Amino acid sequence: MKIAGLVGWHNSGKTTLLVALVQELASRGHRVSTIKHAHHAFDVDTPGKDSWRHRDAGATEVMVGSEKRWALMHELRDAAEPSLTELLAHMTPVDLVIVEGFKNEDHDKIEVYRESLDEPLLANIVPNVVAVASDKEVRNLPPGVSHLDLNDTSAVADYIEQRWSLADPSPHTAMEDA
Repeated sequence: MKIAGLVGWHNSGKTTLLVALVQELASRGHRVSTIKHAHHAFDVDTPGKDSWRHRDAGATEVMVGSEKRWALMHELRDAAEPSLTELLAHMTPVDLVIVEGFKNEDHDKIEVYRESLDEPLLANIVPNVVAVASDKEVRNLPPGVSHLDLNDTSAVADYIEQRWSLADPSPHTAMEDA
């Protein structure tokens, strides 16, 4: 699977861009999945519900399925946090996985940058930043790093299609997925 990363400081607009890119790329017929890294404890379950009670009782994994979706929750139970590679191994193959966070992993990334946050440019610190999407022109970009207009989702999607060599989806495939 092809992996495109989005990194940036808190409140830079990573999630907003990610959602817009998923919509844009999906509308172009690409199958896109996402992974988001959380730096804090989170829960996708509701305390008191059956699946929560299963986990609370000590289950390592709990799967919930219905006619609309399924979800697998895996409790680490004091095991080490899984790497991006380990998480990707659990995903169904798609055209592109957009990863929010995991800034120190070895995949190519687009930095979402806002000068108004008064934070340093991650492209100078984080490995494999290939482009910076910003709401203003960015001075002193590292050599080989492209500048993208954060407010032009279509242009960022064009860049992703080219950079990650996403094949034009056939009309037949796009119609089946609609």
